[in-house]
Amino acid sequence: MDFKVIHEDTGSKARYGKMSTLHGEVETPVFMPVATQGSVKGISGMELDSCGVEMVISNAYHLYMRPGEDIMNKAEGLHKFMGWNKPITTDSGGFQVFSLADLRKIKEEGVEFRSHIDGSLHFFTPENIVDFQLVLGSDIIMPLDECVHYPATREYVEDSVDLTLKWAARSKKRMIEKKAKSALFGIVQGSTYKDQRKKCAEELSAMDFDGYSIGGIGVGEPTELINEMTELTTSFLPRNKVRYLMGVGVPGDMLEAISCGVDMFDCVIPTRNGRNGQAFTFTGEKQIRNAVFKEDFMPIEEGCDCFACKNYTKGYIRHLLNAKEMLASRLVTLHNISFYVKLIRNSREAIKENRFSEFKKEFIKKYRN
Repeated sequence: MDFKVIHEDTGSKARYGKMSTLHGEVETPVFMPVATQGSVKGISGMELDSCGVEMVISNAYHLYMRPGEDIMNKAEGLHKFMGWNKPITTDSGGFQVFSLADLRKIKEEGVEFRSHIDGSLHFFTPENIVDFQLVLGSDIIMPLDECVHYPATREYVEDSVDLTLKWAARSKKRMIEKKAKSALFGIVQGSTYKDQRKKCAEELSAMDFDGYSIGGIGVGEPTELINEMTELTTSFLPRNKVRYLMGVGVPGDMLEAISCGVDMFDCVIPTRNGRNGQAFTFTGEKQIRNAVFKEDFMPIEEGCDCFACKNYTKGYIRHLLNAKEMLASRLVTLHNISFYVKLIRNSREAIKENRFSEFKKEFIKKYRN
């Protein structure tokens, strides 16, 4: 994968760049809607394309559980299987495995766990999860790592960082053995311990990955700590490599991270909240279910050119939500994805024009009001 920083904002560390993947070029900063099981819930690839989505992220754990490696092999990879010809990032599923708690056992060799679907026993190693993501044909692969929940003891975090580093080295070795063309990112862990974040980032940087993910952020910490750990971790990562903040998708938090030099984002917030009727707009969040919108015959956001806003009103969508019609969830989700794409695109333009700090300040002011 080739990545170039094209312009850096003069008033912050925000940067505009381009990365080349197996399935095309992507401008950064970029937001990836979450297609956990090979689908952004309720939204087709054609609709994602109409919203301006440049890449999505899927989850290796869920795809390994269902439909499984045999089907993915026969389907000739995830792109053909899901009908998406743009770049796909896949997470290793480490977070999902470690969330199983009582259903898993961590060993230096890997993780033994039982499926959340049928209780069957499985074993993930850094090597076999890389192999599976290569079967998927992922443009960007995440290695197996241990995502620590917040709060965690220093002793546990130290051991976790050591394990994550060992697994990262094994993952890279496997990619070399396979002569893989996909990109492999290293994942920085360390919870909220600054020295452990520094150690993990610096040792991963020495391994020379194609890019670097900031993991273990947004797992229960207050916003101030999320921003502090993001800025700290980013400061230890190479300037000439992509930086990806995993799972953080609150609009204000993303802009703070961009100002620290983060390039990639993903989060379930725009889709999950959309299914529940919460719409994101440039003047704040709106719960379309609320009675105030009963006789509101204006679009979710005036001036928005998404399919939902061009064709439907808040009053109609509220009616569908209360009637439990599936179209309602699809329409709000479509709007939210369009909003996120537009927010990131506007951020890029502000960076190019050296006004990102002003853009961020103005957005947050309007959004909170």
